Amino acid sequence: MSTQAETARRGSRFARTLPVLLVRAAHPRQAMLTALAMGAAAALAGRPLREIGLVAVTVLVGQAILGWDNDLVDRERDARHETPGKPVAAGLLETGTVWFTVLCAALLVVPLSVSAGVVAGGAYLLAVVVGLLGNRLLRGGVLSWLPWAVQFALYPAYLAYGGWDGQGSDTPPTVAMTVLAALLGVCVHVLRALPGLVPDHQDGLRHLPMRIALRTGAPRLLVLASVLTGVVVVAMLVVGQAVGLT
Repeated sequence: MSTQAETARRGSRFARTLPVLLVRAAHPRQAMLTALAMGAAAALAGRPLREIGLVAVTVLVGQAILGWDNDLVDRERDARHETPGKPVAAGLLETGTVWFTVLCAALLVVPLSVSAGVVAGGAYLLAVVVGLLGNRLLRGGVLSWLPWAVQFALYPAYLAYGGWDGQGSDTPPTVAMTVLAALLGVCVHVLRALPGLVPDHQDGLRHLPMRIALRTGAPRLLVLASVLTGVVVVAMLVVGQAVGLT
């Protein structure tokens, strides 16, 4: 066997190991981007390094839970459409293993969240619960944006009230920052839905991105959603500099 073939075989074997499969099923890109964005938001809010790290790790675990749950909920649809990068749907990862991993991650994310304070931790845990419900409810209809808006609207509260050992602020986030965060959630929902528009259309789903895409076309919707996302992010930076998080 050639060196190249042996390397490919070892790479394939490594890609099918349990840790790698679990990472692939956790929607790692979205999880990492969200964790880094929340960590950056904590840094811009003037939090010390240890609090930035706590925020990033907590959000990373919470996003992994949402990713695993999403793949569990969608395993039949993903298998039917042969969606790439879905080890649960492909039968490479047993559902019982993923459920056990979700349970372990839940036991981890609760103390991580509450360590930033009861109010802050409650806000983040509620955001995770909303995300879990969003995987099951409203996702196929015109109100598909609602769980995303609520989930993202809770993130400023997590940052505002959070602190090391619960020593955070007792001042709520500004209304402007909360509204902008909710708008960002809607934009992310649209961007995340775009790659799956074809199978969603085949399954008869009519969520908000689908309804807009049927009118504008997917390429134009991608441009519009990207521009709006950029505008919202800039607005959040401006508001953060002008009035702060709280």
